[in-house]
Amino acid sequence: MRRALGDGEVVVSIKSVNHRGLDVQVRAPEAADPFENAIRTAVKAKLTRGHVEVRISLPKVAASAGAVVLNRGLLHAYLSAFHEVAAAHGLDPRPDLNAAFRVAGMFEPSEEPEPAPETEAALLSAVEEALLELNSFRQREGAEITEELRRHNAEVSKVAQEIEAIRSHATVAFQVRLEERLKELLKGTQLEPQRLVQEAALIADRSDVGEELTRLKIHSAQLGVLLDAGGEVGKKLDFLLQEMNRETNTILSKTGGIGDAGLRITELAIHAKSSIEKIREQSLNLE
Repeated sequence: MRRALGDGEVVVSIKSVNHRGLDVQVRAPEAADPFENAIRTAVKAKLTRGHVEVRISLPKVAASAGAVVLNRGLLHAYLSAFHEVAAAHGLDPRPDLNAAFRVAGMFEPSEEPEPAPETEAALLSAVEEALLELNSFRQREGAEITEELRRHNAEVSKVAQEIEAIRSHATVAFQVRLEERLKELLKGTQLEPQRLVQEAALIADRSDVGEELTRLKIHSAQLGVLLDAGGEVGKKLDFLLQEMNRETNTILSKTGGIGDAGLRITELAIHAKSSIEKIREQSLNLE
């Protein structure tokens, strides 16, 4: 963004990349230092996430005629020493100013001229317009990202339904296989059949993924509601995705020992984890 200022112009550009919080970096000449706090306040009023880089260019302020200034204290000390030594030796020469001016430090750079009074207003106006343009772009990008998140979330929901269908007969298969295995291990050992069935049912229940599937479907539905509501969703998504990832990990830890059904559940859970990870990566681009 550009704003006329004196014989030149203020130029402001703002870029933003993924970041969990808001990190603002201001790249500007020293003349803009008095306005940095105001710039940061303007950015924080419009953005809540992202690594934001604000680049500022100000017109050169014409230096005064004395681009350098005479170090009068050093000159007076030089002349005082000159006369002192001359008097001590009975000399009466005149000091050579050309020689004095060549002494290191006799001339110093003049202080940077103050920016024009209207600099702050022009600068902040350009910053505000740049932020509006950035947010307009981010809204368009956000709409596209949201659609992609919905597609990935639909995959998670579909996986949960498929696992639910497999689970209904996989649990029975697991219990039968477990009973057979227990009988083999307990061969020659007296154990009531009813007790054997109870133990097998207990172990099968502990290996059931019903609760995890229920929670995964609930979180997936909540994620859909969150995306539909719009507004600031980034931080809320973080929490939901952590919970969804936890449920899929638990499902994966329970799928051993049920043959082909277990392998299929593992494949589906891995697919769900992949979709959740894609949602997480893209969610960093959202406010």
